[in-house]
Amino acid sequence: MSIIHFIGGEKGGVGKSVFARLLSQYFIDNDVPFVGLDADRSHASLTRFYEQFTDEINLDTFESTDKIMELALEQETNVLVDLPAQSERFLDRWIEESDLLGMCEETGIEIVYWYLVDGGKDSVHLLKKFLPKYSVVMTCAVVKNEGRGSDFSEVDDVITSVTSSANGTLKEVVLPALHTPTMQKIDKNTFSFWAAANAKENGTAHLNPMERQRTKVWLRKAYTMLDSVLAQH
Repeated sequence: MSIIHFIGGEKGGVGKSVFARLLSQYFIDNDVPFVGLDADRSHASLTRFYEQFTDEINLDTFESTDKIMELALEQETNVLVDLPAQSERFLDRWIEESDLLGMCEETGIEIVYWYLVDGGKDSVHLLKKFLPKYSVVMTCAVVKNEGRGSDFSEVDDVITSVTSSANGTLKEVVLPALHTPTMQKIDKNTFSFWAAANAKENGTAHLNPMERQRTKVWLRKAYTMLDSVLAQH
């Protein structure tokens, strides 16, 4: 059974692309079949870091967006979609006019929507609009990204307000922060998370031993978080 993973959050700068890279590495490390789709044409981060696993799509056209469902139907796999900021209205239109939810029910395809938040006012406001609409029809995992924020009390209030109507489809998880200079070095060198944790050959760019160790610790914690949601699928 295929699973479509939407990685969104509507607000820019909440860590969607980092999470998409993390989920890609999780699938690779666990030998789980997947294909990445990069819908963020302004940054194309997933394409840069995991090029051999990723194709690009354009949410402006149904013909391109249809590729999400086509891949899920072709074979049993995980389809990972890295969404850009302010893309919800385009996705809403595609889901509604294609009756995506009805088609998924007929074909046994599941959807997990990973919604990244930073705890700020804008992020909270957008979450308030998103959860009542989608948490009742698909699995929604609110990801509190500690790499982008520290106070998630207002996020917790929003989650509490809709939990009873979500019928168990609403999850909340915490993505721990990776040491900022280490993450910056990973991004500067366009390292996959595997390369960041393992590459150490002389003559090639790599992290120092403690940076690699911090990356390994972060990946272990992040994978435990992902397991808590994906073990049920």
